[in-house]
Amino acid sequence: MKKFRHITAITAIGVTASLALAGCATGGDAGGDGGDNGDMGTITLGYLPSWTDGLSMAYLAQDQLEKLGYTVEMEEMTEAGPLFTGLAQGDFDVYPSAWPEVTHAAYMEQYGDDLEDLGAYYEGAVLTIAVPTYMDDINSLEDLKGQADRFDGKITGIEPGAGLTKATQESMMPAYGLDGEYELLTSSTAGMLAELDTAYAAEEDIVVTLWRPFWAYNDWEMKDLEDPQGAMGEPETLNFIAHAGVSDEFPEAAELFGKIKLDDDQYGSLEGLVTGDEYEGDPAAAVDAWIDENGDQFDWLVTE
Repeated sequence: MKKFRHITAITAIGVTASLALAGCATGGDAGGDGGDNGDMGTITLGYLPSWTDGLSMAYLAQDQLEKLGYTVEMEEMTEAGPLFTGLAQGDFDVYPSAWPEVTHAAYMEQYGDDLEDLGAYYEGAVLTIAVPTYMDDINSLEDLKGQADRFDGKITGIEPGAGLTKATQESMMPAYGLDGEYELLTSSTAGMLAELDTAYAAEEDIVVTLWRPFWAYNDWEMKDLEDPQGAMGEPETLNFIAHAGVSDEFPEAAELFGKIKLDDDQYGSLEGLVTGDEYEGDPAAAVDAWIDENGDQFDWLVTE
């Protein structure tokens, strides 16, 4: 099924990224000539492959940086906490898709003096609690109260260290009186999507933690539950966050990151190609295809 292939594509791409850690990716791997690869220095990108915004932007950034003449190393992480710790310590140079205003606000506050914001590439990212659209009578977080038996007393979540998990446990559930009625089950993004796929196929009741932008909304017909108390936080931006001093060390790279801007359609097509079936396991080829289809829309894009 397409949905399962889309879920497993996250794992397949992660394996590709892990292999890249053994050495520096080449310009040919990124789908371009790569210029004088390495002359500009080496930049390490830390990212979370289960969060496909970060996965997509990491490979777009790799392509663009290599075309500028940088050597790029890809460092795959599983949790946001260790990623931000490594970023602050200089183990990574750039996290290409941070959510600094709400989701990762605690990390930004904790490590703020050791971090540098290189700019936002996307506006209006949100954390959500969602159900399938066939659940006609559940439209608001308020509607979950007293309905735990329908969901086996669980909200299906993602990684325990995710900002989405924190917002759900510490803000949303207490705000709507759900913390004594429901348990937030955490595992992984792929695990959550597998549970969603199973329930959806049988048209069973399920409530999950999601976020926008995310390709899952293209594969399943889902609706975000209304949040009249604003417990999941306000919309935020997706940013390139670096360790302090990166803009001085790599000024051309910092200038590029500051110029990258994507709207919903542009971002959605990028994520769809990187995580979809056609280029499964070959994200660099997916980026090449995206540039071929969308390159004429951007004045910041490095094509050679």
